[in-house]
Amino acid sequence: MGQTVSSLFDKPEKNVEIVVHVDESLGDEQRDNLTDYLESTDGIETAEFCPLRWHLMLVQYDREQVTSQDVLGRVHARNIHAQLIGPV
Repeated sequence: MGQTVSSLFDKPEKNVEIVVHVDESLGDEQRDNLTDYLESTDGIETAEFCPLRWHLMLVQYDREQVTSQDVLGRVHARNIHAQLIGPV
């Protein structure tokens, strides 16, 4: 998680990190598939679940390319119920 935070400071005017609350209990493979899917999106830099809080996901993105609603829409496109909690 330290890498995500430190990279925010590389381009602070463009990068945003949000927290997404995932309603379902996802297994390891489902979490990996979701983060890989999100990271394959242009503008999404990183997506990772919080250890020991597997229902919370941190997503860092370039706000000039992606919005928080785009991130949430991609999660919903995988038939996963989730809500935005807000920026970090």
